[in-house]
Amino acid sequence: MTFPRTVFRDDHEMFRSTVRRFIERECKPRQSQWDRDGKVDRETWLKAGREGLLCTSIDPEWGGAGGDFGHCAVLQEELAYAGISGPGFNLHSDIIAPYLQRLGTDEQKRRWLPGCASGATILAIAMSEPGAGSDLKAIRTTARRDGDEYVINGAKTFISNGLNCDLVVVVAKTEPELGAKGVSLLVVEAERAGFRRGRKLDKMGQQAADTAELFFDDVRVPVANLLGEENQGFGYLMQELAQERFTIAIAAAAKLEAMLDETIRYTKERIVFGKPLFDMQNTRFRLAEIKTRATAMRMMVDQYLGEHMRRKLSVQEAAIAKLYCTEELGRALDELLQLYGGYGYMMEYPICRAFVDSRVNRIYGGTSEVMKEVISRSL
Repeated sequence: MTFPRTVFRDDHEMFRSTVRRFIERECKPRQSQWDRDGKVDRETWLKAGREGLLCTSIDPEWGGAGGDFGHCAVLQEELAYAGISGPGFNLHSDIIAPYLQRLGTDEQKRRWLPGCASGATILAIAMSEPGAGSDLKAIRTTARRDGDEYVINGAKTFISNGLNCDLVVVVAKTEPELGAKGVSLLVVEAERAGFRRGRKLDKMGQQAADTAELFFDDVRVPVANLLGEENQGFGYLMQELAQERFTIAIAAAAKLEAMLDETIRYTKERIVFGKPLFDMQNTRFRLAEIKTRATAMRMMVDQYLGEHMRRKLSVQEAAIAKLYCTEELGRALDELLQLYGGYGYMMEYPICRAFVDSRVNRIYGGTSEVMKEVISRSL
């Protein structure tokens, strides 16, 4: 960028070097295979654990690195810069593991978090359902108390890490008649009887990101698997959704910077009508506009990143960041792809992959329309 970034400390930048080496050595050579398989191999998860890339903000007492959200942001940025899609590291480490650390008892944290940090235990969170996407109040999955157990029944869809997961945080209604006030979070081990994975969902982009349907047919879990207090799940979800939405904004800002740099290089090399495409005024003006938007995105994200590292980022500010960055990214990638002509439609070009991989950013973590509703409540 055209201005220095001051939000990161030296330890963040040292971590960035570690992440870059890991991506070059372990991720880039495997991306094509992951795309074909529809998921990331478990050995890569274990390697990420050994390198200290997982659960960076989890306390060392529970196996984590004891870092802060700055380390999470570095990993998110570097994956976006490198064009790597598939590893659900940030979902695992920065969205789901914090639920376990914040809400779990000491016994639960001892039982689950060390495996999460090592990569031996892969996490998923089961929120969305066939009839309830962004509207979490409409979920139909139930968890009925039966003595010292809960009996879970329901179906979930669009579950990231769904094929690989060993441990699932399930959003279920323990008292359906209470609506949103009857939602609880229950942790389900994948080996439980009645738990099964459905088909691998065939997506537009992010082919290596394993996304699946999950089914719960009379799945019994002990009461000890309740996360936090019964019927308080909706409030817990609202507290953590801000961080999830902000991580999407972080990735969007980094992705646009990477694709802008890539396109500038391409237009300077591509000869059209006897001269570089970059020499045409229309090309330079379009790139100048996108540079301006990318700079605005970077300034917003870094400002909010500093706030979030101080635990001061509000729900509304996270929604603003996600809405602005993902919408701007979508428009900018479409304009950049146009500069490639027919080559922009070829998956071998990074711009094409970025275009299809990034479309979901305006949907998951809450659609753009939901972000507008969240923002409007504070007006």
